[in-house]
Amino acid sequence: MDKITHYFRSSYFLLLLCLSITLFMVLWHISVGAKTLTFHQIWEAIFHYHANNFNHIIIWQLRIPRTIIALTVGASLAVAGALMQAMTRNPLAEPSILGLMHGASFAAVIAISLFGVTDYSVLPLIATLGALIAVLLVWGITISAQNGATALTLILSGAAITAFLAAGITLIKLADNDTFDQLRHWLVGSLSGRKLTVFWYALPWVILGITISLTIARQITTFALGEETATGLGIKVKRLKILVLISVISLTAASVAMVGPLGFIGLVIPHIVKLLVGYDYQRIIPFSIILGGLYLLLIDIIARTIISPIDITTGIMTAIFGAPLFIWLVRVKL
Repeated sequence: MDKITHYFRSSYFLLLLCLSITLFMVLWHISVGAKTLTFHQIWEAIFHYHANNFNHIIIWQLRIPRTIIALTVGASLAVAGALMQAMTRNPLAEPSILGLMHGASFAAVIAISLFGVTDYSVLPLIATLGALIAVLLVWGITISAQNGATALTLILSGAAITAFLAAGITLIKLADNDTFDQLRHWLVGSLSGRKLTVFWYALPWVILGITISLTIARQITTFALGEETATGLGIKVKRLKILVLISVISLTAASVAMVGPLGFIGLVIPHIVKLLVGYDYQRIIPFSIILGGLYLLLIDIIARTIISPIDITTGIMTAIFGAPLFIWLVRVKL
């Protein structure tokens, strides 16, 4: 009993610690940029906003939207990665590797380039359809493999579809320079200049995905023991897989609609969370939400300050830092 009590207390302490660090990172994220702002200026802008104060305008129109979107996208991709790794029982599973992210991006590029879509309200839906088609293609190739659906065939199928969709996006960029000029930052994943308009349109999809993931977290922990064991314990496996698919697609599509494709977040954050809190998804999902947002805030701060005043595209930095971080995780965990 004492051990259980100690465990819950330590998890509670870790949660408070992560939330405290996140609050500090939020303030730091708002303060950095082409013009550095103090915490006092941020406090004044939040609680004593003045429309004629240039600093207040910067904070509310540029910095706060970027921070909110970074938190949301980081949390969404981390949860999506955690769900995919659990359901496929593959430590390499994440939205970008299995084609979902490129599927969402490809659909959005097609809509903007060929059909002239400029309405932000439909981008999350278009991205969702693209992600769904991509995952269906990956799964179709996987189950048709000679050795059946295995972790290896799943990864190889995802890599093939991802490469195909990436080539399609490149082809569209070469054929339509105007679209390329409009989307070149978005296509590599960027938080720069993002407005809250697209965030509000994507938010319902994020809420849907997060709500489902929290609701089924206990069942996912049981499923991790094995499909037969989960079935024997009364888990409706097919229903659970459908719910996971809905959650992953919703979270991935919303993230792509907001900032474009960002890799490695869904790959590395779930593994870091498991090192901290173990393998109970009732803890993994909430901590993935917090640490995913925290991680993307940190990456974006580095992107904006490492060679200031130049703002490096966030998607480039997630790859630069995500790859060595994953290599380290492979050595200590996988």
